[in-house]
Amino acid sequence: MHTLRTPICEMLGIRYPIFAFNHSRDVTVEVCKAGGIGIFGGTRQTPEEIEEHLKEIRARVGDRPFGIDLVLPKGMPAFNNREAIEAQLPGEHREFVQHIYEKYDVPRATRPGPRSRFVRSDEVAARQVQVVLDSDVDVLACGIGSPPEVIAAAKARGKKVISLVGSPKHARRALDAGADILVAQGYDSGAHTGPIGTFSLVPQVVEIAGDVPVLAAGGVATGRHIVASLALGALGVWIGTAWLVTKENHTDPIVLKKLLAAGSEDTTITRSISGKTNRQIVTAYTEEWAAPSAPVPLKMPYHDILVGDLQGAIREHRVEPLMGSAAGQGIGWFKQETTVAEVMQRLVADAEAALQALT
Repeated sequence: MHTLRTPICEMLGIRYPIFAFNHSRDVTVEVCKAGGIGIFGGTRQTPEEIEEHLKEIRARVGDRPFGIDLVLPKGMPAFNNREAIEAQLPGEHREFVQHIYEKYDVPRATRPGPRSRFVRSDEVAARQVQVVLDSDVDVLACGIGSPPEVIAAAKARGKKVISLVGSPKHARRALDAGADILVAQGYDSGAHTGPIGTFSLVPQVVEIAGDVPVLAAGGVATGRHIVASLALGALGVWIGTAWLVTKENHTDPIVLKKLLAAGSEDTTITRSISGKTNRQIVTAYTEEWAAPSAPVPLKMPYHDILVGDLQGAIREHRVEPLMGSAAGQGIGWFKQETTVAEVMQRLVADAEAALQALT
């Protein structure tokens, strides 16, 4: 019997080469317990929250390895000063956001939204990174950006560093910065994604990476996708979309219904969420921003501050037409709510069966 095991399992001390990006502590924990490695998305958490969450996850997973993902793009403002950002928001964009509030009768949020309660800035990023460095988390993943000084500091603390890349150019930059593992994240991916398809990107990054392990991301939804990733030269996979439909993700029932009904064609790449390309399921919100009359989304973090409170209000008051989620094109494989353990069992069993069928 062929088993789903590669050298990256020995590198990190995991049973299966399945990396699970998610925003739920429960998903992170359950993936670790099922033999994979959970990577908690922490970039929208305050430094204090990150510290608390990492301690909780460690207490629940014991000595099993787990990771955290931060987004560290270049060109962000130096300081966490929302007023300074708001002062630069164009009137046309403010009016368009007001139009969405009025057209869909969205009540105002009672608190700042996840994207607008602080400004994505060098100041906040430095504090987030310091908390991660001071923690006992095993892996730091850089979702956007690969700052050499951050990578060096994390490696000096004994942590493995993963860089997500969407092009050969980004791969070379991450390697030069010292990344231990690359994630070749193809166009199929949910959330922040680039222009190159997974099938084209992965072998290019593998060739560039040399001895540095590569994970495949983007449309990985079944065991057959895992085996295909290995055939392309990857030593594992990075999966995000699959966990959105698990009970442990605590997805809002309105959003869960949309995810389970969605096919691959029901996702779209939009800049209307954060200012950077972001694959989402199609909703009235993404359609509004795609209309010819809509203004061009602002750059990050200006767009975060422009729409952050609106997005928070949509979620808080559960405004159905506007509610959505990041999701990759692999969403078409998920038609019912499940559990993390069930997803892991199916991925592993199907991959091992596919490996067996090849011999």
